[in-house]
Amino acid sequence: MGVRKNFIYSSILTVSNYVFPLITYPYVSRVLGVTNIGICNFVDSIIHYFILFSMMGISATGIREVSASRNNQNKLDATFTSLLLLNSIFTIAAFVILIVLTFSVPKFVEYKLLFFIGAAKLLANAFQFEWLYKGLEDFKYITQRSLLVKSVYVVAVFLFVHKADDYPIYFLLLSLMVVVNATINVLYSKRYIHINLNGIRIKPYINSFLTVGIYLILTSFYTSFNVAFLGFVTNPTEVGYYTTATKLFSIIIAFFTAFTGVMLPRMSALRSERKMKEFMNLTKKSIGVLISLAVPAILLCVTFAPDIIKLFAGKGYEGAFLPTRIVIPLIFIIGYEQILVVQILMPLRKDKAILYNSLAGAAVGVALNIIFVSAYKAVGTSIVWLTSEIIVMLISSWWVKKFIDIKFPWRVLRQNVAVYFPLGIVILLLYLHLNLNTFARLSITCLIVCAYVISVQVVYLKDEVFLSILNRLKCHITK
Repeated sequence: MGVRKNFIYSSILTVSNYVFPLITYPYVSRVLGVTNIGICNFVDSIIHYFILFSMMGISATGIREVSASRNNQNKLDATFTSLLLLNSIFTIAAFVILIVLTFSVPKFVEYKLLFFIGAAKLLANAFQFEWLYKGLEDFKYITQRSLLVKSVYVVAVFLFVHKADDYPIYFLLLSLMVVVNATINVLYSKRYIHINLNGIRIKPYINSFLTVGIYLILTSFYTSFNVAFLGFVTNPTEVGYYTTATKLFSIIIAFFTAFTGVMLPRMSALRSERKMKEFMNLTKKSIGVLISLAVPAILLCVTFAPDIIKLFAGKGYEGAFLPTRIVIPLIFIIGYEQILVVQILMPLRKDKAILYNSLAGAAVGVALNIIFVSAYKAVGTSIVWLTSEIIVMLISSWWVKKFIDIKFPWRVLRQNVAVYFPLGIVILLLYLHLNLNTFARLSITCLIVCAYVISVQVVYLKDEVFLSILNRLKCHITK
């Protein structure tokens, strides 16, 4: 299956991870309230930490190794079995530590029921095998299964969550999605692999598993750690503000995360085949797609952040307005960082460079959390995240330039900023003077932005990947 089809499936999959919760979020945020939403997100951020430890670098390592061995069934079976065993050892260790802490840490004891539910999510996560299907590039199956499970989840939320005290049920439904996905994946995996105990060889994968895993854990010190730290030093309400602000960012960056996820196995294959010219070409295309989407998205979301928060979360979330505007530029920063790390450094097997990046980001993240969060709460947490990601992006750029000739795309960025500058003025005028209800004026503005972006791409910028996707969508609509 080609990159474009995989990108479409992966885009649907990745965006669904945020779109489906956003279908329920306007309802849940109003029913549960900002404090109970904050409690759920605080506990989930802790569970996420244990999942990071249990999974370590299995995602990137698994995709890379499965992609390399998928043409040899015996090798594929041995690779899968070895990685599964390695993953299981860390999962059991994480589970035991979580249970012990649930009975000993006061903040954990306070929400003991939610932590027990999260423990089930932790165990099930090891059996999702997403790395297997991504390495095999079976994005069609992943997407279809995910959409089915998430559809059931949406129905369940509206059926079972009716009052503020139902927040444990809401958290249970979130965890059950992982359990159900894992069950289906285990059954479906029999089409591709068989457990091969004779071929187990853990040692070749330990270095990458640990290095990438440590990178992800250190990275979390300026992403998910922010939520946990905010919950410990302030209160669930501030967590509710911050996590509501980041939901908007997450749905937008999901589009480009889908693209980089699809590109990892393809870039790894090109590197192993020594097709460096094509490797460089795909990298430059990825950068072009990012900038084409990021600039107008940032202009729209920074300006209309209050309207978007009001529309999706309702009243009582005014504290999320400024944090939203602070984190929105991360659409470009993290998008470019993903290209550097996921599409270049990982396929080139520069695991040490990735580790050094995360060390720098973690150090900055922890230091800034201590300095800003107690005083500035959700706003301070947003500043910490933005600053840490800028540092990581700059260091990643330095590493990439050291290995291959990829420089920061100043020319393309300046070109896009100049082209979209008039659009920024139009968006600001609409925000200040379009006196309609929130949904109407946001919808009208989005339509104007889409029309402008498409027109600029067709007439002037002419990004190859963007136009290709546009033409395919046009063909599907015509048919």
